[in-house]
Amino acid sequence: MIECEIIPRLLVAHAAPIAAAQGMHCDRIAETEVAAFAPLALQVEADELLAHVEALLARGVSRETLLVDLLAPAARMLGQFWEEDRCDFVDVTMGLWRLQEVVHEVFGRTTPDGHIPHLARRALFASLEGDQHSFGTVVIDELFCANGWMTDRIAEATTAQLLERVRDTWFDLVGLTITCDCHIAPLPSIVRAIRAASCNPRICVMVGGRVFALDASRAAAVGADGTAPDARAAVRVAGELVDAVAREAVASMTG
Repeated sequence: MIECEIIPRLLVAHAAPIAAAQGMHCDRIAETEVAAFAPLALQVEADELLAHVEALLARGVSRETLLVDLLAPAARMLGQFWEEDRCDFVDVTMGLWRLQEVVHEVFGRTTPDGHIPHLARRALFASLEGDQHSFGTVVIDELFCANGWMTDRIAEATTAQLLERVRDTWFDLVGLTITCDCHIAPLPSIVRAIRAASCNPRICVMVGGRVFALDASRAAAVGADGTAPDARAAVRVAGELVDAVAREAVASMTG
């Protein structure tokens, strides 16, 4: 109880005030902070988690750093707790729901000036059918939106849902999050079907999740255009892919 509950609560309660007293303004999240924060997602309500996150914002931590270096690792840690039988499926589900509530509170759904750019890039993000814990897709969606993309998201998407969406709406990019090895086998056919159905004939497809973080070469093997180790890198890689496609399109029209 002391290790799992009392110490993390003390760290949360006192870390931000100490930093403020020392005049610290650091856009970094320490591993010890993640280790203290993750168990709290299983123990307290979302408003208490949000209070801690707001203290970090006041300390000078950016929203992007919070998302990539605190909330996403905390979600992965909850998954490890589950794999190690330190909590059950319901506990993890509730913890991830609380983290998702924090994400939605911290990140707005509009661009900084309050409107959507007319020529904004469009991306569709989806976790595949059977991936019940899709927090990674939430992280990706919010970070892309914060970087000026127009985004859409489907949780536990069936192939039919994906094909209908890309057939009806123009997307520059589709990002698929895969957390289980069992979804690798059908993925090449899903990627091919997305390309064939898309109203954008030059659509880019990225894949991400634990299986690709462990082996990035799997992305090419399933027919995707790329992958990235985290959400921050995914924004950069996606921009490069879409820019490359745009240059190719211009080159083909100019001869």
